[in-house]
Amino acid sequence: MGFEVTGLLGLILLIAVIWAIVSTIQSRAGTGAKVLWIVLLLLLPVIGFILWLLLGPKAGR
Repeated sequence: MGFEVTGLLGLILLIAVIWAIVSTIQSRAGTGAKVLWIVLLLLLPVIGFILWLLLGPKAGR
């Protein structure tokens, strides 16, 4: 029982996750926090992106 994201939705998710990773790298968060967020985004893209939107490091702070 798996969850697959394909087609246009998959492309949108890929772009969103790449944006989240770049934004995380540019944030002022510590190195450990950045690594944890990037690993979460890569391993669990859908849940990781939602959590990143709600709790992730902000780029300008």
